[in-house]
Amino acid sequence: MSSHTDPRIRRSLLRRLRHAAAEAWDTLRDFTTASPARFAVGVYIILIAIFTMLLSLPAASANGVRTPFADALFTAISTICVTGLSTVDMATHWSAFGNIIVYIGVNVGALGVLTLASILGLVISKRLGLRAKLIAASDSNPLRAHGGPVNEGQTVRLGDVGSLLATVALSTLVIEAGLAVLMLPSLILGGIDPLRALWEAPYYAAMSFTNTGFAPNPDGLELFQHDYFFLTVMMGGVFLGSIGFPVIYTLLRERWHVRRWSLHAKLTIITTVLLFVAGALVFLLLEYNNPKTFGDRGVWDTVYQSFFLSAMTRSGGFSTVDISSLHGSSLIVGSMLMFVGGGSASTAGGIKVTTLAVLALAVWSEAKGRPSVQAFGRRIPSDVQRVALSVVAWGATLVAVSTVTIAQFTKAPVADVLFDVISAFATVGLSSGLTETLQDPGKYVLAATMLFGRVGTVTLAAAVAATSSKQLYSLPVERPIVG
Repeated sequence: MSSHTDPRIRRSLLRRLRHAAAEAWDTLRDFTTASPARFAVGVYIILIAIFTMLLSLPAASANGVRTPFADALFTAISTICVTGLSTVDMATHWSAFGNIIVYIGVNVGALGVLTLASILGLVISKRLGLRAKLIAASDSNPLRAHGGPVNEGQTVRLGDVGSLLATVALSTLVIEAGLAVLMLPSLILGGIDPLRALWEAPYYAAMSFTNTGFAPNPDGLELFQHDYFFLTVMMGGVFLGSIGFPVIYTLLRERWHVRRWSLHAKLTIITTVLLFVAGALVFLLLEYNNPKTFGDRGVWDTVYQSFFLSAMTRSGGFSTVDISSLHGSSLIVGSMLMFVGGGSASTAGGIKVTTLAVLALAVWSEAKGRPSVQAFGRRIPSDVQRVALSVVAWGATLVAVSTVTIAQFTKAPVADVLFDVISAFATVGLSSGLTETLQDPGKYVLAATMLFGRVGTVTLAAAVAATSSKQLYSLPVERPIVG
């Protein structure tokens, strides 16, 4: 612009620019409060784009060569979705800069879709809008009945939402710091250089609490397969990450007053423990005589490793045995455990343990001829059961479509394809060895499976249908034949 331009014209242009910027800011602020779920999905996509760009930089790879786009995108999605699957060797492919990007990515992803959206919406709008609070409560509230806005009887008190979001951030920081301190001695005693151990301790802590499963060592956990203290700390981190922030919030608030725990917390903890024990017993029964896994181990080590494998197939993603060496029956059991996953609003994936618990209670109530589904002196609303059925149906559909597509691309054994697809959907990170051999089309399909599995069907439904409507009339009843 010429220095001789009329000052009045310059002032007019500046006013117009300020007005346009203010309108854009107001539009973004209104969007965060009016449609926080859709905003959350948008934030996730933006984060994936940013981390793909960063991981594509030559400085992010150990050899200084730009990582192919398909591998960078796959790693970015696996990182943000805290999955743990990889098409490259995570221990050797990335530079120190690349590892820092991955470390930051898994912690950002661990905050969860709606939690992250609520925090960013708070920054933008200076306050959480009523609708944003209701939706944040509906995703992380132990009393949640369905996705999207919830009615007054099902919400966390609005004043508690800020406390819940603070609990998410603070618990992540404190738990990961505690895990890192406990893991550090084992790393040093395992022969890792103390300076490198100072980096690997928080890395392992983040990967266990976020249920991601990336390992910074080329041999993975082989160095620690007999270090029961290290493996127990890792299982503890996976457990805390998989029970979900609402359960952590309840435990911090109520501690050992079990009767005051929410129904959600009770169902999550009980179902988690039952699956953990049952999975370990089944793996022990199926693998105790397999020379490639547990067959050459002692009794104690076999029992312990069965429990470790059970914990990791729930969502942890770490392994002390070669997954491809498991019997086919064990792969099926592992797939079932992965499909269930961990707790709602947690770093784990899958259909969630509360979904399984609600369906099991519904079947039990139907067998008993009860008019309603009940647990611990509480009645579970019918809309919760419908959401549980929907989550299972959509999850199974996604897994089926992805499995058929990748099997067609690769011509690999269906059992291996199914295992890796469920691992991607449930954001677990264990692999039968198929993922690292995928060509670009298979990588894109598996990456999309990870994204949809992490975002979740409930969040996607809330994002698509930003408003809820009530039907003011009822249609005539007619019963089709079922069964």
